[in-house]
Amino acid sequence: MQLDKKLIGHTFKPFTTTVEAGKIRLFCKAIGEDDPIYVDEEAAKKAGYRAIPAPLTYLTAVTNDDPDKGGLLRLLNVDIGLILHGEQHYEYLAPVHVGDKITCQQKVVDIYDKKGGALWFVASETELKDQAGKLVAKAKGITVVRNPDAAKK
Repeated sequence: MQLDKKLIGHTFKPFTTTVEAGKIRLFCKAIGEDDPIYVDEEAAKKAGYRAIPAPLTYLTAVTNDDPDKGGLLRLLNVDIGLILHGEQHYEYLAPVHVGDKITCQQKVVDIYDKKGGALWFVASETELKDQAGKLVAKAKGITVVRNPDAAKK
């Protein structure tokens, strides 16, 4: 198995999602975040926010709202059993608040192999922009694909 490096530069269809107070509340409950700025608009405004802010790690939930889930797997044409989420990094550029409409667009930026082709690494970047088109964050991730043919060598 070999991944096609011609996929470098592939840009996925953008999607837009709205940041919702209820989803932030559930997210905070799941991660144990109890700061009132994430659930109480008055507390958020007292703290200097224009509305309830999204916790920084909430942007992962935003990128996972893609209605075309699994696009990278389909593009690579690999079985989900062969992949591993290798890395995830975020660059935060502006706060995100309840009511913001965030548009996400992912792009494959590199494909390379290690261990003599036993492992393939697919690097992607996702830009997150608000309703005004302002870049609020960049997500960079690595998806690792295990080569099932490598064990046969």
